Amino acid sequence: MGRRERGGSPSEGEGAGEGLTRRGLFRRLGVAGTAAALVNSSCKVQDGELEAPAVDLGPDTSGAFGLDAAPLNFTLDGKAVDTKAEARTTLLELLRLDLDATGTKVVCDRGACGACMVLVDGVARNSCMLLAHDVAGAEVTTVAGLGASGELSALQQAFVDHDALQCGFCTSGMLISASALLRKGGGPGKAAGMTAAQVEDGLAGNLCRCGTYPHVVAAVLSVAKGERVDRVPTERIALGEDGSKPARAQKGGAA
Repeated sequence: MGRRERGGSPSEGEGAGEGLTRRGLFRRLGVAGTAAALVNSSCKVQDGELEAPAVDLGPDTSGAFGLDAAPLNFTLDGKAVDTKAEARTTLLELLRLDLDATGTKVVCDRGACGACMVLVDGVARNSCMLLAHDVAGAEVTTVAGLGASGELSALQQAFVDHDALQCGFCTSGMLISASALLRKGGGPGKAAGMTAAQVEDGLAGNLCRCGTYPHVVAAVLSVAKGERVDRVPTERIALGEDGSKPARAQKGGAA
């Protein structure tokens, strides 16, 4: 008969009929080493006896919340907010949909345009990229909170004076970024040394499809230097090179 019949199964032949083979030796040494490593890593020896390994109960979930809305407290434009929000809710969604703070705009919803920027503890952040619970206990300022007692802030007034807004979708984010920049420089009227390049760098995360960048930069610089414009520059832009107003075209004929 064949080899299998004489020696039985291959595993039996290795140990009984034909003795220990090299393959069987390595296999048994490997199993023994693995078992010893598992015992040493999971068990402790105390008083000469092995203790059973500790049972892993997983991470501590105390204080965690799941699918249901969880309590959330923070300060919004100087007022305390006590609300609830789901774990998946972004700060932008909470502001616009739940708290009716629509001054914060939703445009790209992916942190690329800067229209949804707010100040979180004085730092400009994209609210579409923050979860609502990320601002728990923080102070959040939207464009509506830049002024005091319903009045325009110096920066907001400068945007009006310099005609630094058109469609308005980017304006709130521009104001937030510019406010953070001015605070970093010491505040309105205290950053006379600020340059146009610094303003452009501070507003690099804000996109404007209307192309009002030059007017925005001029508005920020005027506030940094403590200046005030009495009339919108669109009138001055229409002036000729010598400072005179160009003649208007007459009906039915050339200018």
